[in-house]
Amino acid sequence: MILVDKSEEKALSDIEEYGCHIIHVMEESDYPGFTYSIGIERKTGQPEIIVTGLKQEIAHWMINEYNNRIKSGEIFEPDKFYEGFLEGFQVTFRAVEKKHYSEYFGWAKWLYEGDNFRVLQLIYPSTSGLWPWDQSAPEDFTWFIPRLYAF
Repeated sequence: MILVDKSEEKALSDIEEYGCHIIHVMEESDYPGFTYSIGIERKTGQPEIIVTGLKQEIAHWMINEYNNRIKSGEIFEPDKFYEGFLEGFQVTFRAVEKKHYSEYFGWAKWLYEGDNFRVLQLIYPSTSGLWPWDQSAPEDFTWFIPRLYAF
């Protein structure tokens, strides 16, 4: 891996110091804003994480919480439910399919020099408790959580 700029040096420094670097991508017309980690799998062997459709500050906090809990020995498994990420609600995780890596995980592809890494998508319910796969989930809610996972 050849370093070409200060942002790459910063990413590697964050991974060394904190166990991950966090990338924020702004919302565009085709997709919601999203935030993801790089370096967690390199440091712990556990998957990276992506959070979509939430404010950057909240998503950043959730990724740090995930990273800290992993560093404390917790393992997150797809389709199980977890407390402590979103006040008053459980969240779950789904494994992201590799077909989405090029579109969503450019920095991770740089770090891992390809797509030899895993990512979990953090999935949260609507304020009324509906999950994005529920038939009655509103379309404006499901847009914020694109289906990056196989169902």
